[in-house]
Amino acid sequence: MSVGAAGALAFTALPAAFAAPSATAVIAEVYGGGGNSGATLVRDFIELGNAGAGAYDLAGYSVQYLPGSPSASSQWQVTALSGSVAPGGRYLVAEAAGSGGTTALPTADATGSVAMSATSGTIALVAGTTALTCKTAADCAADTSVVDLVGYGSAVVREGGGPVTGASNTASVARAASLADTDDNATDLASGTPSPVNSAGQTSGSGDGDGDGDGDGDGGGSTEPGPVRVHDIQGTTRLSPFTGQTVTRVPGIVTGVRKSGSKGYWIQDPQADSDPRTGEGVFVYTGSAEPAVAVGDSVLVSGKVTEYYPSSTSQSVTEITGPTATVLSSGNALPAAVTLDAATVPDAYVPTAGGGSIDALPLEPDVYALDFYEALEGSRVQASDTRVVGATTEYDEVWVTVKPEESPSARGGTLYSAYDQPNTGRMKVMSLDTTTAFPVANVGDELSGTTSGPLDYASFGGYNLQATELGTLVDNGLKPEVTRRQKGDELAVATYNVENLDALDGQEKFDRLAEGVAVSLSSPDIVALEEIQDDNGATNDGTVTSEATLTRFTDAIRAAGGPRYSWRYLAPENNQDGGEPGGNIRQVFLFNAKRVSFTDRAGGDATTATGVVKTRKGARLTYSPGRINPTSDAWGSSRKPLVGEFVFHGEQVFVIANHFGSKGGDQPLHGRYQEPARSSEAKRQEQAAEVNTFVKSLLKADRDAKAVVLGDLNDFEFSQTMTALTDGKVLNPLIDTLPAAQRYTYVYEGNSQTLDHILTSPAVTHFAYDVVHINAEFADQASDHDPQIVRIDIGRCRRG
Repeated sequence: MSVGAAGALAFTALPAAFAAPSATAVIAEVYGGGGNSGATLVRDFIELGNAGAGAYDLAGYSVQYLPGSPSASSQWQVTALSGSVAPGGRYLVAEAAGSGGTTALPTADATGSVAMSATSGTIALVAGTTALTCKTAADCAADTSVVDLVGYGSAVVREGGGPVTGASNTASVARAASLADTDDNATDLASGTPSPVNSAGQTSGSGDGDGDGDGDGDGGGSTEPGPVRVHDIQGTTRLSPFTGQTVTRVPGIVTGVRKSGSKGYWIQDPQADSDPRTGEGVFVYTGSAEPAVAVGDSVLVSGKVTEYYPSSTSQSVTEITGPTATVLSSGNALPAAVTLDAATVPDAYVPTAGGGSIDALPLEPDVYALDFYEALEGSRVQASDTRVVGATTEYDEVWVTVKPEESPSARGGTLYSAYDQPNTGRMKVMSLDTTTAFPVANVGDELSGTTSGPLDYASFGGYNLQATELGTLVDNGLKPEVTRRQKGDELAVATYNVENLDALDGQEKFDRLAEGVAVSLSSPDIVALEEIQDDNGATNDGTVTSEATLTRFTDAIRAAGGPRYSWRYLAPENNQDGGEPGGNIRQVFLFNAKRVSFTDRAGGDATTATGVVKTRKGARLTYSPGRINPTSDAWGSSRKPLVGEFVFHGEQVFVIANHFGSKGGDQPLHGRYQEPARSSEAKRQEQAAEVNTFVKSLLKADRDAKAVVLGDLNDFEFSQTMTALTDGKVLNPLIDTLPAAQRYTYVYEGNSQTLDHILTSPAVTHFAYDVVHINAEFADQASDHDPQIVRIDIGRCRRG
């Protein structure tokens, strides 16, 4: 049964009856405003007290925090304890630090990383370290592991008739000096000035001031390193052997500071061990707090070791969270950076785990590139004179290769040409310098000189170099291509993904895309467009027409020097073809009616399938434009192919425009599951089979039928999707006719790859094919895809 607002009020009317008031260990003080605006203390804290006559053993105990108004997804956050509380003594638990405050806690007896609310929450002292599950006062009262509990502010979970009030950024809630406990928070505690006391009786400003103790009573703010080094934390696998544990006074030199996004800094131990598997660098995560250290600082860091997974399929990043740091000195030389180049990075990519996780596999950095990078996670690396293989993005990141001879494309990129041959030299570069403009680079440019900084990991792109030193951009002059104009007896057919174009887009986007058609593609006779949205774009109001969008686009093409194009399409059902909700992307045929005619056969719509009829003059479509089996499960929430019948110089030509399902949901190349699952392929293989079946029906009606199948197929030339599409040798993939170094239409994470295709039926025997590189390799893009074109010599392809 779910409890609504009325149920919550029912609980407030009846005080929770805990087993018995405690005469020994209690929660003496709670403060959640540490580091907040107006606060003096830099950290939150929980203080325990012992009113008994003997020491109270805390081994196996924890303090736990729950938000004041817990939701269904709220969970108790646990801080493990150790040691004991002396009779009449206190015990201090330091929690998360904020970005404000000026005064450190006294040396803490235990440290957690919980960011407590300043005004409302619940703290429990628990005999155990398993997170509580209760979320009401009554349920928590019935849990015998709860030794004591304090609800403050407007907390739903509390002892007695009401929580203690008055907690704020500048006020804690505390018991009287007697530590009396009547199981009524409002009676037993009151608000006042925060006054943390540790087991040594120290108060704020009287101890060593670090507040990073771990319960070992050794003085957490000591200037001597603790027993754990960074290489101990990193270990010999991808997962730290210290995960979930608090470490104290880990020594290192600050090698990089990140002041935006997920804030924090990297430290590296200059005294490396002899094991190449155990890294010497680690990221110290400060959350929203501005890091109070600088590059070159020698520090001792305390906090909890965690494994942060940026996504559900990514590898993890080993971090120290909830940190406190003591700066011992500044301006120190940085540890030497490891060079990344063809001599150091292995050629094999990653070990296999049969599709399972590689987390626990022992690292083999001399065998596998991803193991090599993992062993350097958090450490300083450097690369020299690197070639750009992925243009600068809107997020100020650029892809380079540290292996210049690895799979080079014709224009300076790195080709991706097989599942079992991932490129190992690709590396994303970002800059930690937020004051200097990031270089705007295209594929084939160079970062001359040295680029160096800590090696990080992210869900997008995997391992990345966080540059504290960035090479100088050398512009190698990459230019957009222009294909030749078709001859009089050549039918030019092109495909172009125009990336969610709709009538609400700015004129600049229309003009850039129009220039691609009119100038770069030299005004093809037929253009199959993918990702034309409805007229009001992603506004989800049921609009499905694209007339305004196509009017603006064809006007822009005309203004760019192209012909006056006509168009044909079939409007989809609302929100049935994938893409942005309300956007209703679809394929569209543009055609130059002065050179080619469209054969209209009415009756086609979003859900009616076109078919093939055999006649004495060859094959014809039942509906033109039409869709291929649009009610098939293969097209669920995906674009349905658009089929049109054209006539050029008296010859029929059938054009099938496609936009297969995306790769969304596939596991990344660099992820923790190896080999990665490509779950999205199954849908595309079904779609390819549908198109293949249709082409076979066309060729059954006329073996000499001239068909062009084209579009954004969202899959590679070596994929099973292409195998299903070409089954029976009914279609020839034209990408295979190009030299290997030219086989790409798209650049993703530094890999030049083929997602867009043109295929032709066997009767198309004389043609010229070209991928026209105008977008994918450039920082300034009209679309993220490159268009391509085939010019068919119809006269030489005539039957007989």
